[in-house]
Amino acid sequence: MSDFRRYAAEFLGTLLLVFFGVGSAVAARVQGGVVVVALAFGFVMLALVYTIGPLSGSHVNPAVTLGVLLSGKISVVGAIAYWIAQFVGATVAAFLLWGLTRWGDVADQTGALGSNGYGAHINRGGAAVLEIVLTFLFVLVVLVVTSRSENPGTAGAAIGLALAATQLVGVTLTGAAVNPARAFGPAVFEGGVALRQLWVFIVFPLLGGALAALVAPLVMGAQRHYWGGHEKSVGRPT
Repeated sequence: MSDFRRYAAEFLGTLLLVFFGVGSAVAARVQGGVVVVALAFGFVMLALVYTIGPLSGSHVNPAVTLGVLLSGKISVVGAIAYWIAQFVGATVAAFLLWGLTRWGDVADQTGALGSNGYGAHINRGGAAVLEIVLTFLFVLVVLVVTSRSENPGTAGAAIGLALAATQLVGVTLTGAAVNPARAFGPAVFEGGVALRQLWVFIVFPLLGGALAALVAPLVMGAQRHYWGGHEKSVGRPT
């Protein structure tokens, strides 16, 4: 039962992240701009960390789950179950947004249901590099701040700010996927170019997450706190 609750939390969390984050782009991308979209993603992520974090870890992102898996903090079976829950949650959220634009008289200000893509402002190679770097930052922050024993209450703020930062940089270029599930849901309902380009926004965020898992132990092992001019180690080499 506890496993089911964790999977349900990942389903619900991903659904809410995609609905509010992508929904902000669909409903307010033109009037609100990039800042509104970035803050929507960041605020929802922050809220989810504090709400479902104690239950499932609030991955709500297959790239984060991959990073956690490579860090040895979740089993392969658990990771697969998380991935299924995340992709299903994102798909349900995209269906709700699609329904609002089709039957709810909501004007889609992205023109593509908030799906990710390249070509207008960046080419495929640039999109690949961008998604690796943005996801690397986000997953690295998640892995590092959730491993700290001091000030655990600040983890949500750091994670939310990191996600918002990725959106500020990437929204106008690729839509800033940083999350294969977030990319998958809207692309399924948008179809066409979004669906053909989807693999970029699945493969390269996962690669960024894997790289973050490799770097995180180095960062945590070298962490130092400085108090009153004295150095205090807060990490152990792995």
